[in-house]
Amino acid sequence: MPLGDPWSGVCRATPTGEWLPDAHTLQQLCNFGYAREKCARVPADGPDAVRFGISHDREGLVGIYWVMEKDHLPFAHGPLEYSRADAGFRSAHPDACITQQARAYVSGYLRRKGDAGRP
Repeated sequence: MPLGDPWSGVCRATPTGEWLPDAHTLQQLCNFGYAREKCARVPADGPDAVRFGISHDREGLVGIYWVMEKDHLPFAHGPLEYSRADAGFRSAHPDACITQQARAYVSGYLRRKGDAGRP
C-alpha cells in the first residue's frame, strides 16, 4: 500500500467536489492508485498514483521522498522532511492533499518503528 496502511476519506481526484467512496472502491482502487481505467473520477491528464519512501531517519528528522506517477511512470517528485520535535513538516508540499498523504505515511512509519508517541 502506498501509504503503508489502508486509509479512508473523501476523494479529491477531481476539483469538482468531494466524494466519499464506498469500502469496495477504497480497498480496490483508492488505496493502491492506477485507477484511471476503472474510475471515471481520475483525470485523464494528471497523475494516477502517489508513492512515498523514507530517504533518511536521523537526528530527529525523517526524510520522505514522494513520487506522483502517471501510467506507472514518474510525473513529479520531490523531498519532504518531517521533524519529530515539531510533529510536522519543515515545509509542506504545495498540494495540501499530498501533505496529508505524506503525514499518513510518516505516521504509519513511526507507528511500525514503535515511535508513534515519541517526537
